[in-house]
Amino acid sequence: MFIALLEENMQELPETFDEWIDQFHSWQEKIGFDSAWIGDFEMIEKFDWERAGDEIEFGDFAGQKKWLRSLQIPHQNIRDGLLSLITVQGDTEFASVEQQRHLLETAPTDYDRYAAARIMAEEQRHGWQMCYLLMTYFGKQGAIEAQKLLTRNAQEGNRLLGAFNQPMPHWLDFFCYTMFVDRDGKFQLGMLSTSAFKPLAASMGPMLKEESFHLGTGANGLRRVIKAGVIPLDLLQRYFNKWVSTAHDLFGTDTSSSAEWAYVWGIKGRWEEREKASAEVAADRHHLNEEARQHYHYEICEEVRRMNELIDDSDKHLFIADQRFNREIGEHGGERFTVHGDAFDGDDEAWKTYLEEVLPSEDDESALVKLFEKEWIEFRAPTRMMIESGIGNLTA
Repeated sequence: MFIALLEENMQELPETFDEWIDQFHSWQEKIGFDSAWIGDFEMIEKFDWERAGDEIEFGDFAGQKKWLRSLQIPHQNIRDGLLSLITVQGDTEFASVEQQRHLLETAPTDYDRYAAARIMAEEQRHGWQMCYLLMTYFGKQGAIEAQKLLTRNAQEGNRLLGAFNQPMPHWLDFFCYTMFVDRDGKFQLGMLSTSAFKPLAASMGPMLKEESFHLGTGANGLRRVIKAGVIPLDLLQRYFNKWVSTAHDLFGTDTSSSAEWAYVWGIKGRWEEREKASAEVAADRHHLNEEARQHYHYEICEEVRRMNELIDDSDKHLFIADQRFNREIGEHGGERFTVHGDAFDGDDEAWKTYLEEVLPSEDDESALVKLFEKEWIEFRAPTRMMIESGIGNLTA
């Protein structure tokens, strides 16, 4: 079915990046994203060549010069693996815009409208950057993948990763998403920042700088929700459970052969690869995804610990669900563990009831509709700089 859909929506294959840009603007139109919403934001490719380094830093080719062109890549399977990494990264960027675009119409404040519009502008630039790599360095195969990135659609459920097909109906989902799922993106970008393919590594510095705003928007947004005191903390906890378990899955299977080969080939490293290499910490090539997930889990636990400083009653403190809860892939995929990590003892009906208690329900969604009519988030006004940028079409 997807192949038929793809063929139906395919335009003529772009031969140049300028032709791809024309298709990018058609994609914006198709999903209903008004290009005026990004104001003076520049949709351009950015590189930090110095930070990328000159020598391959890990894997079987360590010590050799980093590859500047795809023809320098020694094996076709490495080239294919690299193409896949770039394609998946680009797919997540465009999917996020498709998931979030409609939220601009219901922003709780002008500040939040600016923040969401800026995030969507930067996500589009990140997808643009990945397509520039595909179009510039990977010939016809790259052009095909770059075009397909504008053909799949999160709202139609055919983006490459399941988390990026999930609907995001309201702003509480948005703040949880930018807090938890975008933070997974930070780790993925960091692991690509030492890639043996220098154009990819050089793309990551600017992307990571922009990604930090996305994470800050999520964390600060949730703190403002807590300060307002309108949304019950037990309800907020259920949305944490939903998006945290989704993010845990995004790191992939615990013992991934794809992650191992990517490390052996030098195209995707560990989180904080340079620091670990300097400290002579040997890589556990069989558990690279699990290692990254542990770093991520610790970081979000620390973020939520800081949020709890805003909550006087320790009995109502928020928490991060155990990594085994509600997993769909990996060692614990499909297994039944509670949010606290205990093995669930009960039949199918009891498990269904338990999930209804710890994940958002239809009743929660209905309750939020009424709560959103109140001042459910701490007010924050946009700065003069935000207004003058034109991002989000704010007015003074």
